[in-house]
Amino acid sequence: MTRRGMSTRDTNGQWLPIQIAPDDCDLELGRPHKTGIVPWSFPARRRSGVWFNVWANEPVLISPSHWRIWRSGR
Repeated sequence: MTRRGMSTRDTNGQWLPIQIAPDDCDLELGRPHKTGIVPWSFPARRRSGVWFNVWANEPVLISPSHWRIWRSGR
C-alpha cells in the first residue's frame, strides 16, 4: 500500500506511526502520554516536511508521533 493510496477507511480510527503519514490530507496528530495517545485539537497537514495547523495556516513547532485521518466530529 502506498502512502498516497490511503483512504479514511485504511486507518479505521486507529493511531498510526508518523513515519507513514500521507502529505495530501487533513490529519489528526497525537503525542504519547501515560494514558495513551493524546490528540491535538486541530487538523494538520504536512507541506514540504513541515506540519501546519490547517485552521490557522501556521507551522506547528511540536513534533507528532502518531496520526489518523481527521474527522470533524472528534
